[in-house]
Amino acid sequence: MINLMTMISFKDPWLLWFIPVCVAGMIYLLKRQRPVSFRFSSVNIMKDVKVSWRARALKWLPFLRLFVLVLFLLALAGPRQILQQTEIKTEGIDIILAIDASGSMAAQDFVIKGRRVNRLAVVKDVVKDFISQRRGDRIGIVVFAARAYTISPLTTDYDWIKMNLDRVELGLIREDGTAIGSALATSLTRLKERDVKSKIVILLTDGKNNAGQFQPLDAAKAARALGIKVYTIGAGSKGRVPFPVQDLFGRTIMQNVRIDMDEGLLKELASISDGQYFRATDTESLKDIYNEIDRLEKTEREETGYKEYKQLFPFILLGAMLLLTIEVTLRWTVLMTLP
Repeated sequence: MINLMTMISFKDPWLLWFIPVCVAGMIYLLKRQRPVSFRFSSVNIMKDVKVSWRARALKWLPFLRLFVLVLFLLALAGPRQILQQTEIKTEGIDIILAIDASGSMAAQDFVIKGRRVNRLAVVKDVVKDFISQRRGDRIGIVVFAARAYTISPLTTDYDWIKMNLDRVELGLIREDGTAIGSALATSLTRLKERDVKSKIVILLTDGKNNAGQFQPLDAAKAARALGIKVYTIGAGSKGRVPFPVQDLFGRTIMQNVRIDMDEGLLKELASISDGQYFRATDTESLKDIYNEIDRLEKTEREETGYKEYKQLFPFILLGAMLLLTIEVTLRWTVLMTLP
């Protein structure tokens, strides 16, 4: 048997506190009210007089008015019956995307739609897809070169995150270099105050740690102490890659250069923090890596999806109006009293 009371809720339940106040006030006023009396020399002449039904009914009129007031308060509180309630599972974790924006990311060894583009452009494109696939996650972005900066704090406003990601360009950070330790430390700062079940950093770089005030291994140990996983991605083809340089006439030409990457460090950072290391040598492998991380990091929690209500206040208000009409009619007709 369904308990109806468990299916009733109030939009403004605080109004219900006025009901006991009104009841207590009515009882207090009735106790202080003095009955109307007449003086007789003897009560013997009245002993055979019976109390009429009108006199009995008159005593109950104040309680009828009180009941009407209680019904009005119930209607104002907004009673409603829950017809349907759906529980949905949502996935929510905190993610910081740490993206290398140093000069080496200008290498054009990645392809989008048949056109060669630099590494940063590909990363931005893939990261946007990754952000679009998440639901209920707070995502933030840290960009680094010789220094690390937060360009988007943790938020679920994905459109705003993408807008800030569009602002990231090569040369945005004037001091060139690769501060992996600083990037990781800045990411941890953004995550450590959050009270969530799962927190991760996805750090992408194509170089070696050669700048910054923090040692990468110390930052990885701090991540482990804070319960934050670090996924590291080494981006870039192996061997020599096309890199834009300016010739003596100021023209941009392509030269094949070797960009060294410290894969050993990236593997160690991931291992210390219980994360994983990935190597992306082309656009498709980079997409696969973010998709794999997307599958690995899922935390489910149940939330109320939606509720469908049936508003009950019209019925209660109609009943109150009907009783008030009856009370006023009786008071000014058959139960009318003279002062």
